Amino acid sequence: MIKCKRCIGGMIVVMSLAMVPLLVACGGNIPIVSEVKVEEGYTDSQIMLIVATERNRYRKVYTDQIWQVKVSDGGMDFREYFLGQIQNFLRELKMMNLLADEQGITLTGQQKEILNQMAHQYYESLSEADLAYTGVEESDVYTMYEAYYRANRLVEELTKEVNLEISDSEAKMIIVQEIKLSDEARAREVYERVLEEGADFAGLARSVSEEDNIEKEVGRSERSKEYEAEVFSLESGQISQVFQDGDQWYIVKCINDYDEEKTLERKQELALQRKERVFRKIYDAFAAEHPIQIQGSLWDEISLMDGAESTTTDFFEKYHDTMEQWGEQVWLH
Repeated sequence: MIKCKRCIGGMIVVMSLAMVPLLVACGGNIPIVSEVKVEEGYTDSQIMLIVATERNRYRKVYTDQIWQVKVSDGGMDFREYFLGQIQNFLRELKMMNLLADEQGITLTGQQKEILNQMAHQYYESLSEADLAYTGVEESDVYTMYEAYYRANRLVEELTKEVNLEISDSEAKMIIVQEIKLSDEARAREVYERVLEEGADFAGLARSVSEEDNIEKEVGRSERSKEYEAEVFSLESGQISQVFQDGDQWYIVKCINDYDEEKTLERKQELALQRKERVFRKIYDAFAAEHPIQIQGSLWDEISLMDGAESTTTDFFEKYHDTMEQWGEQVWLH
């Protein structure tokens, strides 16, 4: 499953990629209709279930002060941004389930039973304060887990033919220390000091570099071609010549010319990006031909300050834990 980094600026990643855990490519024709459909969407309690688990996650880290933080020059505060991202998530979840209907994606009896057990366990974990804040019933939990499952299954089905093989060369990650300077003459002066016997590159970098962070993880296609040409040719312990990249001058020492762990992580990241591109192409085409309106007037009434005793945060975590527990043979067939 995808482990999304969760932060203020990453809400859109959480909301969008939470339903794209194992995108794997394109297959089949997508039926097309053009009429606008009005969908019932989700009930207030189902919406509040998602609001609560995400709200509480943010409150735990940032306290309720987060909701007043301005996140745009236009004056949008984090409350408005947060609720907007949840609306986007639910809209996409609904659209994906419509596409799942078109693709004939249904649940087996075993899958329904597991989702029922999951919903029951999660519902039983809710406190009285959680129930009061969300108004949720066990059937609501099941409905949202089922919708979430079908969205994930849709991604699997539509992207199962994609080539996931990422070469070591494409994903290679190295660790370097760099000195960054804006003046060529100064850079060449520093380079002479670097070459002195017993010179401490890291210490010198910290004292003269115009960027505080001197140690970097660098992957292919993350920096310019000029930077890559100089740095990826280095072996561990080697130091580059002075070279120019844009308006800056660099001296770089390679600390590790092949970080195996980081390279594996990069492979997984690149595979996910490849799969997401394939899925989004299909999804966006379907959404353009299937415009929908989701009814509901709850959004203006949601208070993120009420229900302070509600602490549930693990609606999605319980889903992913169960997925891992039962394995792909149950969920993907």
